[in-house]
Amino acid sequence: MNMPLSQGPPKINDKNGCIEPVNNQRRTPRLWIMRIALIQITSGGDKMANLELVRTTATDAAAQGARLLIYPEATSQAFGTGRLDEQAEDLHTGAFATGVQQLAEDLGVVIVAGMFTPADTVEQDGKTLHRVHNTALVTGNGLHEGYHKINTYDAFGYRESDTVKPGNELHVFDLDGVKVGVAICYDLRFPTQFQELARAGAEIIVVPTSWQDGEGKLEQLQVLTRARALDSTSWILMCDQARPTEKRKGPAGIGHSMVVDPTGVIADSAGYEPETVIADIDLSNLQDIRKSIPVL
Repeated sequence: MNMPLSQGPPKINDKNGCIEPVNNQRRTPRLWIMRIALIQITSGGDKMANLELVRTTATDAAAQGARLLIYPEATSQAFGTGRLDEQAEDLHTGAFATGVQQLAEDLGVVIVAGMFTPADTVEQDGKTLHRVHNTALVTGNGLHEGYHKINTYDAFGYRESDTVKPGNELHVFDLDGVKVGVAICYDLRFPTQFQELARAGAEIIVVPTSWQDGEGKLEQLQVLTRARALDSTSWILMCDQARPTEKRKGPAGIGHSMVVDPTGVIADSAGYEPETVIADIDLSNLQDIRKSIPVL
């Protein structure tokens, strides 16, 4: 499935083999129950300090048997802590990205964490802007790749696209025979993206997030995350930034990371503060659910 956004759904980026139909997924080898960790942190403005926070929390989650570790959007540098382009780095050579890669390989896990990578230079209102990609790093178990957020947060008076270039490819990776799709934060408002990931074989969709605080925003986050699970009949693993103790500009996070099953039920969740949620994802009945709710 390769088509530009202007002509249909985004392209599928699967570097681990051919995309196969939902009803013809590869089954060997695979896990039927996968232990995951949603690691809800409050990142700051120093990416090396944030890397150390990832190292500490990931080591603890791996010790509890988690195989897939999900961190929030903007783990490398929180929104509202300075210019994103000044700490943006190449996925393959940057200190944060390669540090997380080495950590994941050492722990024998896959880590998904939000970061920023250089994108392009644009002229706007007489100013030269060095835009970045809002990237979800996927690394460990021989993987080292990234998904660039497709739907930038241009809403409620905030314009992420001024500093962030939208991506144009969906992303699916394979972990122990299980297809995992990736989305980021504001993507939650676009159900078609989640259905396309499921049609590409995704059984789990991870969503690093840094959700805007405000009246009604928590309720929106909960409704949207549950709805995307129903739309795609997939497990949704949404990991948000914990609510910061100080006031920040932009979407800084409100916590409440959650594990939502394919029927839209919240299986586990966090509160406002930093917390790690460990959960066992049971994939054994997913195909039965998809047969009984044929939305794909």
